[in-house]
Amino acid sequence: MGKLAILKELWDFLRIRKKWWLTPIIVVLLLLGFLIFFTQSSAVAPFIYTLF
Repeated sequence: MGKLAILKELWDFLRIRKKWWLTPIIVVLLLLGFLIFFTQSSAVAPFIYTLF
């Protein structure tokens, strides 16, 4: 099972079960994950940490 299959399964769950309120939560968690991942080893990291 690939990573795209997991995303397709999540999309099907949201669409079939009408759980649209979960979408903003998932988007915010993904954005925070990308923020942490991309600033982990960069010169921007000290500035990002001051935001939190």
